[in-house]
Amino acid sequence: EGNTALHLAAKNGHDEVVGILLEQWGEIDDLNENGETPFYLSVEGGHEKCAELLLEAGSDINVLTQNNSSALQIAIQNGHLSLVTFLIDKNVDLVPKPEQKNSPLHLAVTNNHLPVVKSLLDANHDINFLNHRQETPLHLAADLGNMELVEVLLKAGCNLRAVDKHGKTALAVASRSNHALIVDMIIKAERYYAMKQEHLAHSDDRSDFSLSFKQDHSTQTKQIRFSLWNLAYNQLNPQEWKKLAVFWKFTGEQIRAIEEQWTGKKSYKEHGNRMLLIWLHGMLLAHQNPVKHIYKDLVEAGFQPLAENIRAASSTGMDSRKCAVS
Repeated sequence: EGNTALHLAAKNGHDEVVGILLEQWGEIDDLNENGETPFYLSVEGGHEKCAELLLEAGSDINVLTQNNSSALQIAIQNGHLSLVTFLIDKNVDLVPKPEQKNSPLHLAVTNNHLPVVKSLLDANHDINFLNHRQETPLHLAADLGNMELVEVLLKAGCNLRAVDKHGKTALAVASRSNHALIVDMIIKAERYYAMKQEHLAHSDDRSDFSLSFKQDHSTQTKQIRFSLWNLAYNQLNPQEWKKLAVFWKFTGEQIRAIEEQWTGKKSYKEHGNRMLLIWLHGMLLAHQNPVKHIYKDLVEAGFQPLAENIRAASSTGMDSRKCAVS
């Protein structure tokens, strides 16, 4: 296989042997038949001490194999977080070479290695880097349906409008893949960052401390969530949820993405409920009282009877002040 003694020592994690060999070794970046250096093999095997000795001796940290794989990429694929951190600390190149199809962040997302994703983002890896198919890491996470990865990328402020080579945003990819929870998370993020941009001059970053785009299961919002569920399932007629969505400035793409998850003739009820929960998420992040706003907005949108029902339910069933999450 073209391995030298140094290759074999590094591959098997024999750091003492590596140390002895390096005392008189000439070319430390010898390539085997796969174009792998001893340093690459040490990283592939997860042998940090060997990798450190070889780097100190002058090994090339960014050399590519015949398959255009780098030491950082193989560490990511194998989920070796400590080695990824080690390589980042040694200033490994986070920008892929032109012949590489994916960035390190793409690979971490594809392999579902959340700690590695966080480590790369902490190292200022370009969160919006495009791979060979013009996909951002968010495109891949949305297609996989991994909520934890999507949450991390959304909170890190990735570009939500980037399109792949087919002209699809991450929202469209999630919708096409029938990942309803991911669709709702991305819409929440789009509306949140649009709101933040709109009120930049008066921005209040208190909400960022506990920012999340996942489903809300908190006890503080249980009653208002039930009221919104009742509104969607028992009071709104087909198409009326979309009228409300337009009133609340949901975009056409957002409405279509919600609607694409079809569950039957009465799926409009679930669509309406999801839209209302997304609206609630924005209200709470803006530190607004949702009960007060739902009544006022229903009236303005032409749903006076529904508004009265909501007010009656809120006055008999709860104290509206308890619905605002501060």
